[in-house]
Amino acid sequence: MNQITNSGTEQSPEKRKIVVVDDEPFVLKVLARQLTLLGYEVLSFERAQDALSVLEESGPGIDIVFTDLQMPEMDGVEFVRRLVGARYDGHIVLISGEDARIIRSAERLARARGLSVLGALSKPATREQLKEQLSRAEVTTQVQSATAVPKYEREELRAAISDGQLVNYYQPQVAVGTGAVIGVEALVRWRHPRDGIVSASGFIELIEQYDLVDELVREVLPSALNEIAALQSLGNELRLSVNLSIDNLNSLDFPDFVAAAAAKADFPLSRLVMEITERRLVGDQLSSLDILTRLKLKRIGLSIDDFGTGHASLAQLRDFQYDEIKIDCSFVHGAWGDDSLDAIFRASLLLAKQLKMVTVAEGVEDADDWRHVRELQCERAQGYFIGRPMLVEELPSWLSEWEDRFGKL
Repeated sequence: MNQITNSGTEQSPEKRKIVVVDDEPFVLKVLARQLTLLGYEVLSFERAQDALSVLEESGPGIDIVFTDLQMPEMDGVEFVRRLVGARYDGHIVLISGEDARIIRSAERLARARGLSVLGALSKPATREQLKEQLSRAEVTTQVQSATAVPKYEREELRAAISDGQLVNYYQPQVAVGTGAVIGVEALVRWRHPRDGIVSASGFIELIEQYDLVDELVREVLPSALNEIAALQSLGNELRLSVNLSIDNLNSLDFPDFVAAAAAKADFPLSRLVMEITERRLVGDQLSSLDILTRLKLKRIGLSIDDFGTGHASLAQLRDFQYDEIKIDCSFVHGAWGDDSLDAIFRASLLLAKQLKMVTVAEGVEDADDWRHVRELQCERAQGYFIGRPMLVEELPSWLSEWEDRFGKL
């Protein structure tokens, strides 16, 4: 075992400990040195078993583990599995000289086991790549702290709905070719009196579990329609996209409710889009088809969301005519540097074109993603590179900033 103390000039916000595991002494030394110079205390190990012993003893004292995959005695996959057994709750970065697809498989496996995987790097990792992973650790920790909310009780959620504590945030969607804003996707947030802003991941599953979806939709959909109808600064053709739950697709009067809410808000149904996550279409198929057909008859747009992540993507396209495909972020982000992701992305675009459907790329997180989406001529895009979810009153200032930034891309 070898501990390397911090002797660098760049300091991290807090004194964090990192474990590095690699059976190649030279690679281990270089990696440990780079991390040390970035201001972290580094413990380096050539044997995974030695690292595991220290992690079991240190408990929550280790913040990040960098591990190779191809190692004798205990390979990286087994090491990751053993980390779960040791109840390791820090972050992991996989770093290996193996084929990118093998690294990706190991990354997905680690995530499936409940570990916080920051990413995967191919050897040799550069200083900038390491800094990016370390920065991601800081952001991920903040997000986990912000979303680590207790399990809310049914009556607390019902009160939140009835008291107007649920608010809509909006993420912009733009035309890739011109940069023009096409529409916004409504994303519900809970303005909790104790926990602050709680994202949908912190309570939506409970809403569904407690059978409160109908109450939620009847509260937030009219609000979204009214807010976007009143928003004139982004143009009078702005589209509003709203996510549908499987529970909505089992309520036969849902199309009538949507039409009535839109009429009251003076919002044209032709500018409304319902996004259906295809992996969730597992309920009453006959009822779903009934509701989807009636929504189409009312000229409401239909989008198949998170395309490619479920088990029935092609069957859904066969059985119903959607207007657009939203290609899941897991196939968009990083596709520029990954042959497998790129092949899936391109195939999805070709399929949509042949079916005469609009294509939307989700998860455009950085400039590389944006350039790749433009090169492949995907029609529309959304993601953090374009704009994060925001309150309706923030959209005009975002538009001004985006137009200035787009002109320089």
